[in-house]
Amino acid sequence: MGRVTARRRVLRIRDGVPSHRPDTLAVEEPLEIRVGGRPLTITMRTPGNDFDLAVGFLVSEGVVHAAEDVLAIRYCAGATSDGSNTYNVVDVALAPGVPLPDASLERNFYTTSSCGLCGKASLDAVRTTTTWTIDEDSPRVDLETLTALPNRLREAQRVFDSTGGLHAAGLFTADGQLSCLREDVGRHNAVDKVIGEALRADRLPLRDSILMVSGRASFELVQKAVMAGIPMLAAVSAPSSLAVDLAEESGLTLVGFLRGTSMNVYTGAERVRAELVADLLR
Repeated sequence: MGRVTARRRVLRIRDGVPSHRPDTLAVEEPLEIRVGGRPLTITMRTPGNDFDLAVGFLVSEGVVHAAEDVLAIRYCAGATSDGSNTYNVVDVALAPGVPLPDASLERNFYTTSSCGLCGKASLDAVRTTTTWTIDEDSPRVDLETLTALPNRLREAQRVFDSTGGLHAAGLFTADGQLSCLREDVGRHNAVDKVIGEALRADRLPLRDSILMVSGRASFELVQKAVMAGIPMLAAVSAPSSLAVDLAEESGLTLVGFLRGTSMNVYTGAERVRAELVADLLR
């Protein structure tokens, strides 16, 4: 299995004084995802929880919806010329009757750790048909619960402490309890990993969950939340305009710039339970 961190010798300069020292880095390696033996996409990721990443990606693309849709997952040996297993190729076998992904999903290029599914032909191709609606009666969340999430997410990031170079995605209950956390060099990979873990545990849709991410809220992350039936997405940084549009269209509560006691609620403010918010919505 691949390593999560690697050591490199660096030149460190502090207050004009140079010195050589080892530094710990987050590992980034390609993962090829195959379905039924057919290559589908390659993503740059931090090794670990690769099966969750693969099936989480398939949830986001509308290929699988429940644990029984996946028959088996395995690493592919023979991925190199000498036949060794690099643990960088995963093949997902779908259950009988589950349609294979549409050929238009195949990527003949890398899905980078920074941009996610770059290069899709059109916006319509990204707006995958959702499996579940986000119910209007989804649990309301206390303001104090929301403001506590960034610190709880950060405290659970084990690899970030040693590298400073990983994004995190965490699934929290409506009362702020952490149920799953994953780290990765790609924020979209971290989200796929938590969604994939939930699918493999047969917990989709995630109607009672809050998805908290350590970076910005892109269109793609909103899409992934909606596809998993998550009613609320919170981020420590800014959303994009397209992310806000999709959140509003889907009924998702989107919170950005969640830092300290401050936040911007872009859509779905009715799920934020606070007296002042209720007064503003009247």
